[in-house]
Amino acid sequence: MDRLYDYIIVGGGLAGSVLASRLSQAPTKPQVLLVEAGSDVSNNAVIPHANNIPFLIGSELDWAYVTVPQKELEGRRINNPAGRCLGGGTAINAGGWDRGDGHDYALWAELVGDERYSYHRMLPYFIRTEEYHSPNMTPGQHGSDGPLYIATAESTGRRYPLRDILRQAWKENGVYPLQGLDGNSGNPNGLAELTENRRNGLRQLASSAYPLDKVIVLTNTLAKRILIEDAAVAPKAVGIETAEGKHYHGKEIICAAGSYRTPQLLMLSGIGPKNTLSQLNIPVLADNSEIGCNLFDHLELTQYWKLRDPSAGYALGSNNPIFTQPQYGLGVPIDWVIKTDVPKDGLAEALAADGHASLPDKHPLLRSKRAVMEHLVVYAAASPADPAIPLNGSHIASTLVHLLPTSTGSVSINSADPTSNPVINPQYLSTEADRYAWRMGLRRTAQLFLGTDAGQSLVESETPPDAFRPIRLDSPDAYLDARTRHGAFSTYHPLGTCSMGKVVDTDFRVLGVSNLRVVDASVIPAPIAAHIQAVVYALAELAAEIMSGGV
Repeated sequence: MDRLYDYIIVGGGLAGSVLASRLSQAPTKPQVLLVEAGSDVSNNAVIPHANNIPFLIGSELDWAYVTVPQKELEGRRINNPAGRCLGGGTAINAGGWDRGDGHDYALWAELVGDERYSYHRMLPYFIRTEEYHSPNMTPGQHGSDGPLYIATAESTGRRYPLRDILRQAWKENGVYPLQGLDGNSGNPNGLAELTENRRNGLRQLASSAYPLDKVIVLTNTLAKRILIEDAAVAPKAVGIETAEGKHYHGKEIICAAGSYRTPQLLMLSGIGPKNTLSQLNIPVLADNSEIGCNLFDHLELTQYWKLRDPSAGYALGSNNPIFTQPQYGLGVPIDWVIKTDVPKDGLAEALAADGHASLPDKHPLLRSKRAVMEHLVVYAAASPADPAIPLNGSHIASTLVHLLPTSTGSVSINSADPTSNPVINPQYLSTEADRYAWRMGLRRTAQLFLGTDAGQSLVESETPPDAFRPIRLDSPDAYLDARTRHGAFSTYHPLGTCSMGKVVDTDFRVLGVSNLRVVDASVIPAPIAAHIQAVVYALAELAAEIMSGGV
């Protein structure tokens, strides 16, 4: 504990593991200390096979966060799982791999005034992470020797019985295949092949894919606060104190505890909104009201669809022998990932209703075609809450994800105790633009199954939740709003709570405090139309290069 580390990284999740691994490999052989509140799960035999288990959500590897009651979601408290172990969310997530839209990164670069965050400039860091496997790849877009094995469904030999029927239904619904079926080349709008972060079907922990053999790792160690000295020019980070009262000192301190824990740790250290800190008798060392603000998250909703002919063997649980073949255990039972925009005229009206009346055409969501909604069709359906939907091949499921929300929330604290969970208030669906996007997404799903010849040949009707009738092509807006309020849940993709440009600069340095950085999803200043693990991997790669003086 008397040692002066070159780097102390708080949080051994995805970003922390990548950053620690890369920094430790520098020619100067820096001393890197990685501090993780959870355990080392590298020898956990269950995690690699978690595709066949409900992703370990709710296990001891999950922080099991819950939001405050959400007004626009029937007052429900929404579960927000987060990985509590070395490797973080990579131990419990669903394994999806997508980068998002080039327009997302253009907006990021614009907001922070730094082209390093444009898609073109981020591309080398995406490539650096990947060993990409696909029968068709966009030239110059993918890596071949990175630490993460990335595979499309087809590259594993999985071609599900509904593959061609659904592709035709989407074509009739106005959605066409992307070049090479590649949704990871900067333009994901259209039909793409499912792509997953799995090696031979097994999950890959960030802390295993990125070696930590040169890193000093402390697990089961919760950070209480960052130690700050009141230097002459600005407060200076000099170390950390753990919940057990131990001190560790370092030349540079990096918060990588995620979009919920990082703002909490900063506030517990006296860095954050003055009013909040004063109410909890935490000395204010750096007043920044932006810490904990700008929280974005993706909402998801699942629908169940009764097949016309369950004996055709289209879904898991049926008697179709194809599902006993080993390759069909190598990933999630999905062929296609579809991303679509929503009609601009209606979106402009919704944005105007939200107060964006001046120059609405300048709003980022209106400037160009954007990947607003994601559609997935899962060839397995079972609802523990509804015995009418058993896993017997009688149903399939569709999942809708809103990728570019305009609703923003916050993360705060109501206790100076580091073992208390942060106060999470995403304010889901609090804008008319978001409600409009959901209506359009639900209508497009209904059109897929009820308004196309291929869809009608496949599906008899929707099996809705209790107290709701099946969705129709002419279901009114009020009904669609009610379905969203009743069924939407989090995809656990929080970001933005320590936004670049407001809390950190473009080199990840915390504004107003020296020797302190934040490197995790909390720095991303605007929504990314992706399941965010690929983004965070690339972000951590870039941060390591910046900190090593490479860019």
